[in-house]
Amino acid sequence: MKKSLWFFGLACIFLSCSSSEDGSTTPPPPPPSQNNGNVIGSANVCVTTGNKTKLLSQQSSVAIYDNNATDYPSVSVDFSQQYQEIDGFGAALTGSSAYVISQMGTSEKEALLQDLFSTDEGIGLSYLRLTIGASDFSLEDFTYNDLPVGSTDPNLEQFSIAEDETHVIPVLQSILNYAPDIKILSSPWSAPAWMKDSGSLGGGSLNPQWYDTYADYFVKYINAYANHGISITAVTPQNEPLHETTGYPTMGMTAVEQAGFIKNSLGPKLQEAGLNTKIIAYDHNFDQPSYPITVLGDEQASQYIDGSAFHAYAGDVSAMNQVNAAFPDKNLYFTEVSGGEWSTDFTSNLNWNMSNIFIGTTKNWSKNVLLWNLALNSNHGPVNGGCTDCRGVVTVSSGGQVTKNVEYYSLAHFSKFVRPGAKRVSSTEFDNSLNLKNVAFVNTDGSKVLVVLNAGGITRNMSVIVGDTKINYTIEANSVATIVWQ
Repeated sequence: MKKSLWFFGLACIFLSCSSSEDGSTTPPPPPPSQNNGNVIGSANVCVTTGNKTKLLSQQSSVAIYDNNATDYPSVSVDFSQQYQEIDGFGAALTGSSAYVISQMGTSEKEALLQDLFSTDEGIGLSYLRLTIGASDFSLEDFTYNDLPVGSTDPNLEQFSIAEDETHVIPVLQSILNYAPDIKILSSPWSAPAWMKDSGSLGGGSLNPQWYDTYADYFVKYINAYANHGISITAVTPQNEPLHETTGYPTMGMTAVEQAGFIKNSLGPKLQEAGLNTKIIAYDHNFDQPSYPITVLGDEQASQYIDGSAFHAYAGDVSAMNQVNAAFPDKNLYFTEVSGGEWSTDFTSNLNWNMSNIFIGTTKNWSKNVLLWNLALNSNHGPVNGGCTDCRGVVTVSSGGQVTKNVEYYSLAHFSKFVRPGAKRVSSTEFDNSLNLKNVAFVNTDGSKVLVVLNAGGITRNMSVIVGDTKINYTIEANSVATIVWQ
């Protein structure tokens, strides 16, 4: 008995693409006719092309047939074979991002936040990253317990998140109006200087005598945010623990040190405080999978650890699969990469983001994808000693005009359609020579999603095979298509 696949209406919140970006809903020419069988339903398609003629543009629906025979290159999707659950997609609300957004006029700010976070009117971002204290994208250096040189505060009596209450928390509270269930990962760039062997925010390591106090610092941070109605989903002990510089807040932390801090202090302190905030290890580049493997290999530390997080500034995404193979019971997360003026071509950025970050990380077990700055100004800032030419997901001019960068469209092809709680499912690979890549998901409401990248310069006919049914589609050169059906 054939399973009927029914049309999933555009009224559904995460099927509605934007047709206002370019005013065009004209699809590419249909594939040549073949023995397709009977039409039993339809799928909706959203497309972004490298030449920007289509930007998250709704296309005409495509037919679902009751015959899976095809002469085209095909991907077979098996929705019964399910893998990791998806937590969400988003970016970092850095101090700089929050400042840029807070300087917008009220109507312009609300329009931007609606576009970024609403599932009805926007792209439905569902995960944010925050910095615990200052980063290289803050207005200045600070932690929540800064003291004069030579002073200490073992009971954290001077602890205060006042710096965050100026811009970050108000913007975040506005975001919660559109995404009340948004997940938040928080990461410190440095402990307070008086807790470090360097006595400085720039570089140095956490002094072991302050391990418990620094764990208390995390507890106070989580509770302080909770007092503002903001729930912190997870923390990492240290952003980029293998990178130190004196130019902005950083702190070195070896794998052995991180395991010790987690098992002796951070894990027990969070547990004693009755907090269910997850601990995620590592939070650095693909090129050092031995780091999370070492931390997770410490059984005493591992009992407190949910998983490990990766950045994409060095190494290969397959490192995530390597860690999954070693610890299949632990989760994986992707937490940072930034575009910038070193690469401005929309086509190459779209192809790279889709191939390596969005398709690449989710196919290598990541539960989320987080980009770096959510918003920056036209001068790529404000900057606090770090990257001077990084690109935000959006750029906001001094007059409040918003430019949606390639990162916006890359995110949207996932965040709008693959909702929290979705499961990645099995999908076969195309022949490498075709330059076609894909990943598939099923949402909690049963809707099915296939994201396909054509990174080549040739338009391709293709088929999607699901059991005894198929969808034929023509994907334009250098484009990404998100196909959704029920």
